[in-house]
Amino acid sequence: MKTLFETFATNEGGRVGHVTSDNGAIDLKVQMPDNNGQPEGTTNPEQLFAAAYASCFAGAVQAVAQQMGIKDLGDFSVKSTISLNKDEDGYYLEATLDTYLPTVDKEKGEDIINEAHEMCPYSKATRDNITVHLNLLLDE
Repeated sequence: MKTLFETFATNEGGRVGHVTSDNGAIDLKVQMPDNNGQPEGTTNPEQLFAAAYASCFAGAVQAVAQQMGIKDLGDFSVKSTISLNKDEDGYYLEATLDTYLPTVDKEKGEDIINEAHEMCPYSKATRDNITVHLNLLLDE
């Protein structure tokens, strides 16, 4: 195993607290949403996870497309929706990855997102731990 890089973030105060990254790029108040939504100027762990998963999965999409010889993905995007759920066993997460690929057909798009799901480190970390839904969005 070869470590490519390491980073860290520190939380103080839990879900009503503050989180910072080692380089200062993340310096955010953490607070859970209330009946009026997310309080302005704050984030929560699920938003941070959604941002990280979307970014990582998008990188995997690019890598897979490149391996397939697809040079132009256009203005592609990955929207990661993370749900915090609760049932009789307690709290759990669920993820939905909506991948918009405007320059490929349905068959290639499905191949790309399925292979990206196999490659993405976040997908590997969540495999068999949380339900992840993959959605392909195409231009009509």
